[in-house]
Amino acid sequence: MDDAVTVWPDLPYASWRETAATLQLWTQIVGKVRLTLTPWLNHGWQVPLYITAHGLGTLPIPAGREILEIEFDFISHRLVARTSQGGERELPLEPQPVADFYHRVIDLLDDIGVAIIIHEMPNEVPNPIRFSEDRTHAAYDPAAAHRFWLALVQADRVFKLFRTGFLGKGSPVHFFWGSFDLAVTRFSGRTAPRHPGGVPGLPDAVTREAYSHEVSSAGFWPGNEAFPQAAFYSYAYPEPTGFRDRPVTPGAHFDKTLGEFILPYDTMRTAPEPDALLLDFLSTTYAAAAETGGWDRKSLECPIGIPGQVRRV
Repeated sequence: MDDAVTVWPDLPYASWRETAATLQLWTQIVGKVRLTLTPWLNHGWQVPLYITAHGLGTLPIPAGREILEIEFDFISHRLVARTSQGGERELPLEPQPVADFYHRVIDLLDDIGVAIIIHEMPNEVPNPIRFSEDRTHAAYDPAAAHRFWLALVQADRVFKLFRTGFLGKGSPVHFFWGSFDLAVTRFSGRTAPRHPGGVPGLPDAVTREAYSHEVSSAGFWPGNEAFPQAAFYSYAYPEPTGFRDRPVTPGAHFDKTLGEFILPYDTMRTAPEPDALLLDFLSTTYAAAAETGGWDRKSLECPIGIPGQVRRV
């Protein structure tokens, strides 16, 4: 367990809440650059960030006839932007108001030939302030940001392993900057009832497109003011009758307020075998959704993938 605790870093929300709030807004600025330049993909899959060897990155973004990439580097603590024309610029990740970060990012992009105007109002955060006017959020603790990224690296690794056990439509493992969480989603293949909308800080059209089909979705988030602890979650949309009553991984529970199964991050990281516990949580909560939702499990599932071995058919 000692090695596992080292691999899965301690991440108490109270110790970095201000940095988390600021960093969420910074990632939204970069995410909205990708949103503005990239054609819409089903379920908003064109907007997330991805775990990289140094932090969180956009992957290639179309910029005219060229490619733009932007990365938060949580090892060297810098934001790096580069294009396929060879341009590269960076700015330090350090304590600074969101307004300053916003203007520096826009100027940095303009300097490498990418002139852009993004929608300045943050999404999915309480009491949003336009990026160019936000001088309230200005914290950046490099050690805390690094720990958060280390936790994302480990979650990304286990989520990707879990993803290999499904033959049906499944999302990439990706980081949504609006809700500030890492997520992976499986689809039954059937359309879903029209979503009622009403998600705070998210246009109804976006929500309805995202949930146009039945899903079992799981993820990891570091906590927020409403739920101040890091946790893994899993939910189904639409929620089938009996879903919340199904037995799942020991240590996990269904949170009626959130409408999701929750596995506290600390429960996982201090377990004798954290990876196995997390994989079981992902598997049992998916099974709860698939069984109560009447998914065709036989045709949708397969054994977990093994490196270098072709899947048997």
